[in-house]
Amino acid sequence: MRALRYDTFGGALQVVEIPDPTPEPDGAVIEVALTGLCRSDFHAWTGHDADVVLPCIPGHEYAGVVRAAPSDPDLVGRRVVVPFVCACGACPECRRGSGQICRTQRQPGFTDPGSFAQFVAVPHARVNLVPLPDAVSDPAAAALGCRFATAWRALTAVARLRPGETVAVYGAGGVGLAAVMIARALGAHSVVVDISAAALVRATSLGATTIGVGAAATAQEIAALVRQVAPDGTDCGLDALGSPTLATASLAALRRGGRHVQVGLLDRPLSELPLELVVSRELQVLGSHGMAAGDYSELLAAVVAGEVEPDALVSDVISLAEAAAALPDLATPDEAAPGGIRLIDPSR
Repeated sequence: MRALRYDTFGGALQVVEIPDPTPEPDGAVIEVALTGLCRSDFHAWTGHDADVVLPCIPGHEYAGVVRAAPSDPDLVGRRVVVPFVCACGACPECRRGSGQICRTQRQPGFTDPGSFAQFVAVPHARVNLVPLPDAVSDPAAAALGCRFATAWRALTAVARLRPGETVAVYGAGGVGLAAVMIARALGAHSVVVDISAAALVRATSLGATTIGVGAAATAQEIAALVRQVAPDGTDCGLDALGSPTLATASLAALRRGGRHVQVGLLDRPLSELPLELVVSRELQVLGSHGMAAGDYSELLAAVVAGEVEPDALVSDVISLAEAAAALPDLATPDEAAPGGIRLIDPSR
């Protein structure tokens, strides 16, 4: 099969021919229809994630067709989406229904070969495969496994965003724009902060109030701009990028009793967390890490109903060779596809 691979952190990204993967006894092999180019792939390539195993085939957000499933042949031929956290199904977290924080989790593109390939192996097929309704297209499905699933769970299960509330979304990349679309479906309002004019235009088209900031803006300056829109503070803040500055701004812009949800992966410690605000204003600081396969039903129902439209955020579909050139550009968030989600067709 054809795959995109790197052998060293920050090293060359090359399209290679390698053997097709073999399914584990309780696993499956998926023929990848489309896969997303995500900033987390950039973090992995640069060595920010200690779990990455070299050589690495990146890619963790994909949809496709089951081509082999030794322990469950009825799955063969089914269209599926796969969460980026592949759970074991047996540990205490999994038994509590929290497979997204499975203690022995495996992740394509990090611990395991990923989806920038024609085929990808998935462990524990019955635990990690999510069958797709016919009404969900491949482009829509390919955006679900990471960005939309992450934003959905962060807002619905973690933040518990309610109709009429305001959420400040920091970073209008794929996760951030998905959060805006989901907040609208929930009857909430979004305020979006970003440095990219194109991303802010897209956020505005989705109904958000937008705030443009400079790359050197401080957390205090950003929070002050948000409070011009929401003088009493926002009900919820979501750092969708992974920035100590934005996370701190989110906390400073919350109303008393507000909730901050950290979704973006930080590439350095958040040493300046204003705990004095957390205490004095009784703020909640929450983490959200993807979504387990068993929790996809409500999101899929929203997609089928047209309340959430992941394919509306797809900017383009590129080849593996084009992905090799595009992945390093993610050093600047969404530089390769401002205000959208870029998909890869591994057959190209």
